[in-house]
Amino acid sequence: MWCGFGKSSVTIVTACLITASVVSASTSFAARQRNYTPQQFRAVLHGLGYKITVNNSPLTDNEAKQAIREFQKGYKLGIDGIAGPKTQDWAAQIIQILQANLNAVVKPKTPLPRDQFYGPQTEAAVKEAQKQFQLQETGIADLAFRQRLNTEAKNASGKPAPSPTASPTAKPTTSPTTKPTTSPTTKPTTSPTAKPTTSPSPTPTSTATPTPTPTSTATPK
Repeated sequence: MWCGFGKSSVTIVTACLITASVVSASTSFAARQRNYTPQQFRAVLHGLGYKITVNNSPLTDNEAKQAIREFQKGYKLGIDGIAGPKTQDWAAQIIQILQANLNAVVKPKTPLPRDQFYGPQTEAAVKEAQKQFQLQETGIADLAFRQRLNTEAKNASGKPAPSPTASPTAKPTTSPTTKPTTSPTTKPTTSPTAKPTTSPSPTPTSTATPTPTPTSTATPK
């Protein structure tokens, strides 16, 4: 993708012309420093992973035209197989961004000049980055490599660090430490302490007073 080309070495890693399928041909950027010779442009295409022989032959053979067409198709340029000004501008910008990202990640003793050429120094820096990434050291900065390099360059861009941890050091307990008692400590007594006596007081004893039996006295005869 295209992320605006930075004006200083601090912001170079924000420039990331990487994914060919999403780049618009109308995007504007700084023009190349000078026209490429056929050999220089062949070296650029070869360094970006396109199949082309690096020599000083004119860019008119079938192999060169096919490589140029593939490059133009990937970046949505006019597909004519000719390395015109717009095609050369795009190639120059990609190489300049590649060199900036290599400087940020590899940090060579002698920084790459960002001269938009894919020369021996750029190729050596690509191999060093591939070694760091544990990739095959081909010296070819294909699309997959440039994507990886862009990610690493962003990480090495000197943004404020360290980042806060995603999770807190101590997690709050989700349940309360003590659960409230749901039942009262003492239950009220449902029965009175003393039951009233239900039996009446003793009934008076009824004694019948015996009627005296009259004595019969006989009259003496």
